[in-house]
Amino acid sequence: MTKRILAAMLCFSLCAGSLAMTGCQKSDDKSSDTSASGTEDAESADSSEAGILNYTAPAEGEEIVVISVKDRGDIKIKLFPDLMPEACDNFTTHAKEGYYDELIFHRVIDDFMIQGGDPMGSGTGGEPIEKYKGVDMGTTDKLCHVIGAVAYANSGATSTNGSQFYIVTGNQPEEMTDDYFSVYAPNLSEEKKKLYQENGGSPYLDGSYTVFGQVIDGLDIAYDIAATTDKDGNDKPYESIVMESVKVEKYDGFEIKSKKSDYSSLK
Repeated sequence: MTKRILAAMLCFSLCAGSLAMTGCQKSDDKSSDTSASGTEDAESADSSEAGILNYTAPAEGEEIVVISVKDRGDIKIKLFPDLMPEACDNFTTHAKEGYYDELIFHRVIDDFMIQGGDPMGSGTGGEPIEKYKGVDMGTTDKLCHVIGAVAYANSGATSTNGSQFYIVTGNQPEEMTDDYFSVYAPNLSEEKKKLYQENGGSPYLDGSYTVFGQVIDGLDIAYDIAATTDKDGNDKPYESIVMESVKVEKYDGFEIKSKKSDYSSLK
C-alpha cells in the first residue's frame, strides 16, 4: 500500500472567512482527517455491477456536457438527470449561461481528482443557481466514485453543493485490495467492491458527495490535467488549466470510452 494511502487529504478548501470546505478526502499522509470514509451499504441488484449506472451509455440525442480544455481537448460527460435532477439541472444551467467558460481547474491531485468550477479560481467561491441554494441534492447508490465519475464539492453536506465539481482519476484498480476496503470503505457491498477492483476510483467518498455524471470521452485529458500537480504539495497545477467553454450538446453516437481500460495510453 503506497504512502499516500496512510491518511486522508483534503481535496476541497473553501477557506475564505468562516467557510471551510472539508470534503473529498484522498488517502494520503497530508492530513489525519478521514471524515469522508464511505459507510453506506449498496443495494443488491441482478447485474454484476449491483445496478450501478455510471457506465450506462447515453441515448441518441440525449444531452451531454462537453468541457473544452485549452490546448488539451474535450472532456465529454454523460449526466444522470433521472437519478439526480437538481444536480444535473444546476450543472447544465450554469453551462448554458456560460458560468464555467474561461474558469480554471484550480485544484489537481495526481492519481485522485481534478477540480474546477470556482469563479474565484481559488477554491473559495462558487454558487448553485438561485433555486437550489440550500437544497440538498443528495446521493444515490446507483452512482459511485469510480474513475471518471463527476461530482460536486461541498462544505460538509450535499445541501452545500455550489458550482465546484471534480472528476475522479484514482485510486488505481490494483490498489483496491481487501485491506484497502477494510480501512477506507468497510461497508461496501461485494458487488460494489468488484466494480472498484475492476475500474479503480475513490470508494471512501461514496455517500458524502453528489455524483451526477460520468466521463464518456476524454478521460485521457483528465489524466493529463491531473499530471500537472505542483510537486510542492499545494495541490495546484503548475500551469494554468483553462476551461475555454463548457457546453450542453446532444449525444450523436460517438464511441463511448468511460473506463480507464478504454484508453490504451492509460494502461
